[in-house]
Amino acid sequence: MTDVVRLDAVSKVYGKGQGAVAALREVSVGIPRGSFTAVMGPSGSGKSTFLHCAAGLDVPSSGSVRLGGTELSGMDETALTELRRRRVGFVFQAFNLIPALTVEENITLPLRLAGTRADRAWLDEVVSRVGLRGRTGHRPAQLSGGQQQRVAIARALVTRPEVVFGDEPTGALDTMTARDVLTLLREIVDGTGQTVVMVTHDPVAASYADAVLFLADGRIVDSMAAPTSEKVAERMTRLGAWV
Repeated sequence: MTDVVRLDAVSKVYGKGQGAVAALREVSVGIPRGSFTAVMGPSGSGKSTFLHCAAGLDVPSSGSVRLGGTELSGMDETALTELRRRRVGFVFQAFNLIPALTVEENITLPLRLAGTRADRAWLDEVVSRVGLRGRTGHRPAQLSGGQQQRVAIARALVTRPEVVFGDEPTGALDTMTARDVLTLLREIVDGTGQTVVMVTHDPVAASYADAVLFLADGRIVDSMAAPTSEKVAERMTRLGAWV
């Protein structure tokens, strides 16, 4: 498998001089195309900074980030915005749906912002895959939290992105609903070859992934293939100062 995202020696420092804080330190890693990767670590380990740099939401202080064959460093904000809109999907803890729009209008919003039309067949497939058939005319307020997150996932998929980044996508959901959403993400990876990178603090959520990257103090300190919630939880107790 080729890497859809590649970070080489990526560092991110916030602030200057005495107040400078290194959120990422010389991180090098590749995310294989068609894989489901979870990113874990204690609070302050650099998980969100890792996701933001990998997704082109933030610019590294040094190092290289590539999406497919495209080097992101040196791109201005306009070019990065265009790249994110066309080639990257996002799912956050907050659903970020627009209350006045229907489910279908929320899903197709990235296409309208990009000035392109929805491929009806692909839109229908996405709606079907996320379990929202018969709901496309509803407003977000008429949906449960789990259904709203399904809308957000469909919105992330509708542009056929090269990678979908999730930042605690199940953080606002109850346990049963979270498992439904994680099962959906797993099925999307297996069924469409989509690449998903998910930041989470939950070992159960991480167990749905193909691999887990463990961050501590801004560095990748370990990885785990074929994770189970028990193995992930045990590894999480030995991160940071206890590595």
